[in-house]
Amino acid sequence: MAKGKGAKKGTVKFVIDCSAPVDDKVLDIASFEKYMQERIKVEGKTGNLAQNNVAVSRDSTKLTVAIPADVKLSKRQLKYLTKRYLKKQQLRDYLRVVAASKNSYEMRYFQMNGGEEGGADA
Repeated sequence: MAKGKGAKKGTVKFVIDCSAPVDDKVLDIASFEKYMQERIKVEGKTGNLAQNNVAVSRDSTKLTVAIPADVKLSKRQLKYLTKRYLKKQQLRDYLRVVAASKNSYEMRYFQMNGGEEGGADA
């Protein structure tokens, strides 16, 4: 399909689901939203969200980034910023960021194996 008249214009929404850490009161979604608003780069510049109609919003456990279709912002950048936030909060050892669908990420806990297997090392 050729771009121009037939091209669909609208917004692309990316969702970061933080329900597991927020329910356990490990992650503060308000500070995560503030971090993302300060650090998302649009056209190579941070703090350029309002001029390009990029909206960062949250509900109780999810962060939503709404981007106009003509603005280039990669889903990968959101994952990178999420991982940096987790590292800053010293949660990176416990949480990982996994793609849940085409336009969403989900924070999950690492599966910790119990130490019962190697109990007789001495």
